[in-house]
Amino acid sequence: MTDPNAIRITFLGTSSGMPTRQRNVSGVAVQFPQRSEWWLFDCGEGTQHQLLRLDELRPSQLRRIFITHMHGDHIYGLPGLLASCGLGSAPEHIDIYGPPGLEEYLKAVLRYSETRIPYGFRVHTVETGLILQEPEYSVFCAPLDHRVPAFGYRVVEQDRPGSFNVAKAQADGIPFGPLYGQLKAGQSIIWQGRCFHGRDYVGDPIPGRKFSYCTDTTFCRNAVDLSRAADLVIHEATYAQADWELARRSKHSTAAMAAQVAAEAKAQALILTHFSPRYTPEAPITLEDLLAEAQAIFPNTLLARDRLTYEIPRRSPAPLPVGVGLPR
Repeated sequence: MTDPNAIRITFLGTSSGMPTRQRNVSGVAVQFPQRSEWWLFDCGEGTQHQLLRLDELRPSQLRRIFITHMHGDHIYGLPGLLASCGLGSAPEHIDIYGPPGLEEYLKAVLRYSETRIPYGFRVHTVETGLILQEPEYSVFCAPLDHRVPAFGYRVVEQDRPGSFNVAKAQADGIPFGPLYGQLKAGQSIIWQGRCFHGRDYVGDPIPGRKFSYCTDTTFCRNAVDLSRAADLVIHEATYAQADWELARRSKHSTAAMAAQVAAEAKAQALILTHFSPRYTPEAPITLEDLLAEAQAIFPNTLLARDRLTYEIPRRSPAPLPVGVGLPR
């Protein structure tokens, strides 16, 4: 059963370079709890075909798109998706974030195809650091190490206030009502001549969830920094270690490199994606071999597959100290 408080991450494509019979090219959809909107990371050719198979991802609710770099397997689906969004129930506005050249590319395709977009959209050229600040979520980016300018992304949920200790407030004779709200907000109150401080009634803040998206790249320190203490790292694993020379020449990662990023970042989980088409069930090296290579370094590793949904659950508050709030 789906957790209504989870961040839901759905893989729309897991192949690198070109689609295969089993795998589309890059695209990852992200849904946040209590929000009707969703975000998209990369938009390879065929992304909108994948969306047609997923009723919960409505094009009219697409709000933000993040592009890592200008290689075709990450952007060829973008003009078509934007056009299709305008032919049905159109979104109100879409913000698109990506490397230099993205805006010029979109303008050229739309101009030469005589495509009219009936809703507002804006392209933001990203730079290192904070690129989006919302009340609930922040997005950071940093350059990766690829053959063309490429950026990885880090999404951070804001911390939530800790649990309010109702038992302690009741034991101290504070009546239920507006005073509780003031204490929850960390304020100090005066009640019956006594001063009570909010910090004494609220537990430690609950850390927000974090995930990173790193593709395309060879192993680099920025990928580690973007993934620091993340609940989930999504990292390309184009090649097996046996094909390390191909990875080196093309500036892609092996599964072992992705695992090294997650291990050094002290992340909670890793999902491998962006697999070379050479790895098929009939090939000498399969995706299961890539998984084994990564798990030898970082055990909590999974393989992405097209239309797989992974949920990051909401963190629970730390338990209150035993005995706190008991009548004196």
